[in-house]
Amino acid sequence: MYYNKTRPKDSQYRLVEQYAPLVKRIAYHLIARLPASVQLDDLVQAGMIGLLEAAAKYSADKGASFETYAGIRIRGAMLDEIRKGDWAPRSVHRNARMVSDAIRVVEARTGRDAKDQEVAAELKLDLDEYYGLLSDTQGARLFSFDHLLQSKDQDAVDDVLEGVHSGPSGTLEDERFRQALAEAIDGLPEREKLVLSLYYDEELNLKEIGQVLGVSESRVSQLHSQCAARLRARLEAWRID
Repeated sequence: MYYNKTRPKDSQYRLVEQYAPLVKRIAYHLIARLPASVQLDDLVQAGMIGLLEAAAKYSADKGASFETYAGIRIRGAMLDEIRKGDWAPRSVHRNARMVSDAIRVVEARTGRDAKDQEVAAELKLDLDEYYGLLSDTQGARLFSFDHLLQSKDQDAVDDVLEGVHSGPSGTLEDERFRQALAEAIDGLPEREKLVLSLYYDEELNLKEIGQVLGVSESRVSQLHSQCAARLRARLEAWRID
């Protein structure tokens, strides 16, 4: 009887031991685009808590492998830890909103994807200044599309994209928001969509993505920031200020 009671715990410990390297891999992946004030050890500690929770709550009937399920919980725990100490100054958030608003205006006017030069002109900036603004806003609010799309947690829906959420309307509204986000991602320009795929699905870092695209790491960072701004612009209907 004692053995039967402790066997699930033993199984959890084995899962934690087996997948502990996944925590470090995800932590290194995230920290590549974070400032020096964010410590790797803090991410790993938060990720281990996520892994422990995944091991305790996982069931094969969830329809996903443990690695997939654990990866979502680990990333979510790390993102929660970063959000607790939101390190970005208000000016960075304000600039991120400005870029989103400019993209929304340009796309409403032209009926197509806003080009870099057009967004810069809308902001009354030259192209280099616009790229500098994108670099400054990179990582201002972390978001993980796989975590958002698969999460059942309302806090994830509220927090992953700054200023964009479905509100406390219940599960049906959450599902509609996730569907709207999925459609917005699918409608992104091909290069931005590829950046997301390589970053979130293939888990390449910015330097590796740059090698695939034949551009610099800083350009990949700009594309990632612009993608976030474009999604916020296209999800304007879900914004609650």
